[in-house]
Amino acid sequence: MKLPLRYRFLQFILAVRDWFSAQFVFLSLKMLRLIPMERAARLFERFARWLGPKIWRHRIVMDNLALAFPEKSLEERQQLASENWAQMARSLTEYVYADEIFDLAGDLETSDRFEIVNAGQFLKLRDDGLPALLFTGHIANFELLPMVAAKYGLEVKSLFRKPNNKYAAKHVAKARQQLETNLIASGPGASFQLVRALENNEHVGLLVDQKFRRGIKVPFFGHDAPTNTLLAKLARRYNCPVHGARSIRLPNGRYRLEITDELVLPRDEDGDIDIRGATELITSVIEDWVREYPEQWLWMHRRWG
Repeated sequence: MKLPLRYRFLQFILAVRDWFSAQFVFLSLKMLRLIPMERAARLFERFARWLGPKIWRHRIVMDNLALAFPEKSLEERQQLASENWAQMARSLTEYVYADEIFDLAGDLETSDRFEIVNAGQFLKLRDDGLPALLFTGHIANFELLPMVAAKYGLEVKSLFRKPNNKYAAKHVAKARQQLETNLIASGPGASFQLVRALENNEHVGLLVDQKFRRGIKVPFFGHDAPTNTLLAKLARRYNCPVHGARSIRLPNGRYRLEITDELVLPRDEDGDIDIRGATELITSVIEDWVREYPEQWLWMHRRWG
């Protein structure tokens, strides 16, 4: 059925807006490539601190911060929002300097850029011959995690969600392809690919901190948040190890990558993994991470609806 003319015109206007927005951001970042990485990142951070509060998504950031940190003053939340915009700018900058930032040649243990915590878990997962699930959130540069795992010989198939702006998505996809190949785009058929990977004793990585309308509501910063139960369901079906992993930005362009020990997920009376309890536990891990480095999380996402 053909859409009415006014709707087609609206779609055209929105497409033009998205195109110009994506071109402006990535052209600006491409120009930054003409100067050294750290200087470029600082310049773009400064620009983001100025621009962020002037766009409509800033309201989402402030509303989310008020929900999560009611004990903080308005001035404290405004400062946190400013730091968060700077973090988002650095994330975009890192895509432009992908070949430099993500150069993982050499020994990670002696790297000046990377600090690896609990690296033995990567080796354990690599050698135990079992499937496993690894989860993370939109914290700092989470793209680093499967790359670091690969340095230890641990391949991880990562499920990711494309940006809503299809023009920006093309740029992001191109950058991601430079970094890793084991990517599964969310959407029809994604679950089948994840199931097949686990059945082949492979390892799967999931982002678990976004709103999922068809999920269950679990506490996140004291408020019910619609949450995907996919990870808990896969863990129940395959009874496989579950680990959390996160990236933390440190001063002077450095990163800390952490992987947890295997989580002990709650079980029901029959000894099977409890879906709700496991989802609540995993969400609480994400909350603890965000509380520790709140400026490094994706606050512009409507997590609570």
